Amino acid sequence: MTWFLGLGIVGVVLLVLSLVLDGVLEGLFDGSGVLDGLFDGLLSLPVIAGFLSMLGFGGAIVLGTTGLGAAPATLVGAGAGVATGWLTWKATRALMRDDTAGTPRGDDLVGTAGTVVTAVPADGYGEVLLQLAGQPAKFAARSQVAVARGTEVWVTGLLSATSVEVRPVDR
Repeated sequence: MTWFLGLGIVGVVLLVLSLVLDGVLEGLFDGSGVLDGLFDGLLSLPVIAGFLSMLGFGGAIVLGTTGLGAAPATLVGAGAGVATGWLTWKATRALMRDDTAGTPRGDDLVGTAGTVVTAVPADGYGEVLLQLAGQPAKFAARSQVAVARGTEVWVTGLLSATSVEVRPVDR
């Protein structure tokens, strides 16, 4: 039973190391030629750690709770390890495919509506409140005509990363 518990503990330690080091071992073997791609997918460190943990702890449980010997305990532990490794591999692949929305850029502001928070004079800058990726953001604004505070405006151009050109919305 000591061997099974030792394998289970080694698996847990490997899992913690794979979380803490996050791909360092995979990076060490990148481009080595012989081991290139070995740790991708089924032979990644989390999959190996899950397999070893379930082999060890599953074997220890079977050995400790039944009258079966080491061979059946090893077979049951190995089956549990294969199932856990496969589930870990599937979960890892699903998490790696998780796509997020693209990073918003300034060009995304052109054509959006906003509200003037500081009056925009015809010859200078004011401030407008716009929605960028669903979040309110304040930008410096310039307009060809004076625009009063509280007026709804339309973004017609991007002047810099922090300033836009606007025009009042006609209703």
